[in-house]
Amino acid sequence: MDRHLADFLNRPLHIGNRSIPGRLVLAPMTDLGHVAFRQLLSEFGGHGLLWAEMADARRLPTENPTVSNCFRWREAEKDHLVFQIVGHDPQQMALAARRIQAEGLFGVDINFGCSVQAICKKGAGAALLRTPDRAEAVVAAVRRAVSCPVLVKYRTGWQDDPQPAVDLARRFEAAGADALTFHPRVAPDRRTRPPRWPIIAAVKEAVTIPVFGNGNVFSPADCRRVLDTTGCDGVALGRMAIARPWSFAEWTGRLDPDPGIYRRTALRLIHLLRIHFEPAKALVRFRRFARYFAANLRFGHSLCRRLATANDLDAAATVVEAFFDTSPELTASPNPNFFH
Repeated sequence: MDRHLADFLNRPLHIGNRSIPGRLVLAPMTDLGHVAFRQLLSEFGGHGLLWAEMADARRLPTENPTVSNCFRWREAEKDHLVFQIVGHDPQQMALAARRIQAEGLFGVDINFGCSVQAICKKGAGAALLRTPDRAEAVVAAVRRAVSCPVLVKYRTGWQDDPQPAVDLARRFEAAGADALTFHPRVAPDRRTRPPRWPIIAAVKEAVTIPVFGNGNVFSPADCRRVLDTTGCDGVALGRMAIARPWSFAEWTGRLDPDPGIYRRTALRLIHLLRIHFEPAKALVRFRRFARYFAANLRFGHSLCRRLATANDLDAAATVVEAFFDTSPELTASPNPNFFH
């Protein structure tokens, strides 16, 4: 274990009018950061904040948490849970933010990072990086609407030029953002090229608010390197958090994982999915998780193929048990080919 890294990650950090206990946080991920997965992470511990799935700002004010697929949480996680909203209209975003604050959650995260075509065609997500004035207006409207922390997740932009990202960082801070999560890739790039960590450093240097670095942090060594080379205040784990949900606990010195943790983790998530979702939706979510989790296994594709034919969670659990009964070979680090 890297004790110096663990000591830094365990330092509290102020975000707006709140404080978090650590600097390693869950990056926002649609269809992956759901309530069952967040409970799994909470059982391991080590995170400073958790992000919920992306929610459409138009629908969120009237969402019912008892039936909603994404606007759901456990009471125990409310004080460290950030809800991410996506949209292009400042007033709609403000109304969604008010609903999040009214529920007593930690804060609101504004999504300017999603580059999925269906979102960008609506003028939301990363599309707003093309119109800095409107993006700034969204942040300002949300800031006026709530007193809880306001965070912004964004990426480099639509061209491989760091200056717009730096300019946007200053504008977001001026508009009232309390923290930034920055992913140094251009919007059209779906992880085909490495993230440009030096742009994180430029963003951090441009603002006084906390900046979480994000992108290709797959090991404690990666985490230490991005912190040392960029000066960012913390790190947001995305794909690595799905592949190894115990990473937060491991990197912060709370856990020394044993080989049996892989079987136990997969089976535990199946159990939690049963609690939180109806069977068909639970199975879809487990298969989505398994694509990342299989990156830890030398023959992970075999596990994914078997799960694809499982008709329900009972069958999925049987597949998991049978697969690990064969003592599959584990990889030293997750295979990034599973992450695309």
